[in-house]
Amino acid sequence: MVQNIAVFCASANGADPVYRMTAEALGRALAERNIGVVYGGAKVGLMCAVAEAALAAGGKVIGVIPEVLVDLEVAHRGITELHVTDTMHTRKALIGQHADAFIALPGGFGTFEELFEVLAWHTLRLHQKPILLLNTNGFYDGLLHFLDHCITEGMLKPKNREVLLVAGTVDEALHMLGVTP
Repeated sequence: MVQNIAVFCASANGADPVYRMTAEALGRALAERNIGVVYGGAKVGLMCAVAEAALAAGGKVIGVIPEVLVDLEVAHRGITELHVTDTMHTRKALIGQHADAFIALPGGFGTFEELFEVLAWHTLRLHQKPILLLNTNGFYDGLLHFLDHCITEGMLKPKNREVLLVAGTVDEALHMLGVTP
């Protein structure tokens, strides 16, 4: 049963307003379904959009942020729980402990790194939690093509590629994770 979903996403809003709108829609939808949001704990970009929308809809938001980012004054102090860790590695481990599933929205290196780490953990059987890519506006089309190329080149097993679920909308994503209204 899914009680908390970790959301990996950008500390920026992106060039297209649809990215922020989707982040807000995801935060609202999770709160409406009584699913907690677990995220990077920041008050900037898409991360803030997810958290603020979930809070505004009466949801629970758990943030996990390393000290180095707190010191840069990006910690969101208005969320349900804020955990401050000593390192980025500890942050990711704690997010993973709190989450029953993972959703990646558009983002950059940090988002990619978080996504690929939970995929690698799944491949190594360190967890069996669902992992979903919310491919807003085709943001991840190139990455998905590259993963298929990795299969063709014998670098990625098809069964491991299948671990990554892909949805185009918030409703489709939550349906795929078995989270219904």
